[in-house]
Amino acid sequence: MSGKREPKILPAPAACPSISILSKNFRKYFNITLLIKAFLIATAFSFFIYSEYLEIKNIYLNSILAVISLFFILKADKKLNFWIGFFIGILWFYWIGLSFRYYNLSWMIPIVILFVGLVYGIIFWLIEVISNWIILGISKNLHSFTPSQLHSLIKSLFLLTLSYIHPFGFNWFIPELTLVNTMFSFDKLSFLLILLAINMGILGIRKWKLDIRNLGKFFTVFVLLFLAVDFKDCKPKMPNLKIYLSQTKIPQDVKWDPKYREKIVYSNLKIIDKAIEKGYDLVVLPESAFPMYLNLDDDLLNILKEKSKKIAIITGGLHYKNSLPYNSSYIFINERLIIADKVVLVPFGEETPLPKFLAKHVNEIFFNGAEDYQKAKKPTDFKIKNIKFRNAICYEATHPLLYKNAPKYMIAISNNAWFTPSIEPILQNLIIKYYARMHNMVVFHSCNIAKSDVIW
Repeated sequence: MSGKREPKILPAPAACPSISILSKNFRKYFNITLLIKAFLIATAFSFFIYSEYLEIKNIYLNSILAVISLFFILKADKKLNFWIGFFIGILWFYWIGLSFRYYNLSWMIPIVILFVGLVYGIIFWLIEVISNWIILGISKNLHSFTPSQLHSLIKSLFLLTLSYIHPFGFNWFIPELTLVNTMFSFDKLSFLLILLAINMGILGIRKWKLDIRNLGKFFTVFVLLFLAVDFKDCKPKMPNLKIYLSQTKIPQDVKWDPKYREKIVYSNLKIIDKAIEKGYDLVVLPESAFPMYLNLDDDLLNILKEKSKKIAIITGGLHYKNSLPYNSSYIFINERLIIADKVVLVPFGEETPLPKFLAKHVNEIFFNGAEDYQKAKKPTDFKIKNIKFRNAICYEATHPLLYKNAPKYMIAISNNAWFTPSIEPILQNLIIKYYARMHNMVVFHSCNIAKSDVIW
């Protein structure tokens, strides 16, 4: 028998209550079934972007998936809503981080993708939380609605207003954009009618049987959806002007390399000469087609002015004014030059939307101390052969400010090399189409890397 004392067996320590609660919440939010369901709903909601990217032209499939995804979003609880928002953020905006490749910060790409997903996850989660607070406050006074009906109605109102919520000034999340390339109109009223159809019909029918009450609800759904259908012939009147929209293919890492500058300038001049030979009235080159402070190169300006005797020219270039940089369009008409500075800058791309002391540090850490671009106070309008156009540079063409009090036609120029290959050019064109249709405008869009097109 050993002389050593046997070790005393002590009871296992009780789990810390706070750790136990965190573990329980973690399991709730990271349930695999929940994640799969959220991903499928987010995929249906985002299908219109990827169908356009893959050139799947089926307005009926787009329509069905848009309505189905909205149905499930309205039914979702806060756990599911968070993940739906998370996956929508990634499916729509994963490409934002791709620009960091050109700052030797490729390691930031997955962090940016997760951050974007988190931002939209929180937005969708907050919609659910606030909806529940409102229900608690008013449900006792609204006996004609069940809690689930009231819940979906309140969430519908939030979905209607989400296009006005711009995280860090970024305005590309527009829920009714899901109705672009469907059988429905995609204005606010049509979006409201579809949401009402879901609320007054589908969510209100708890027992699927053919009785008078349910037939009335089915009829209501049909009428509301029918009223949202787009029956308009939207083909607009085109300007009496031959416009050549050039499409260049210059990679971003080549574009700003000084050793390629002469070759790029020569290529641009050849595009202009080709348009002159073919008898065009106007040639449009993309954003920053001339990768330099164009107003500081007198010889090149004189060449372009000389060519403008034969054809109007619009091209992108940097503008150096009062020791400050601008991203601009250069418009040459009969030897006359108009410089149209950008009005709306890209958040974190051209300006850092933070207080100055923070913006300075962010620029030093991530952008090698580069200064923010400056911006003009208002958009620039100009005339070619007595036809009025509005100027827009890339991100501007997707911003409502540029469509306010605008003429019927817009010239937009973009450099999509920052974000390709990705869905970014597709999403940009869909948003331009959304605003152009809302304001009965035609947008002539010239791009680097992405497809140039006429959008309405």
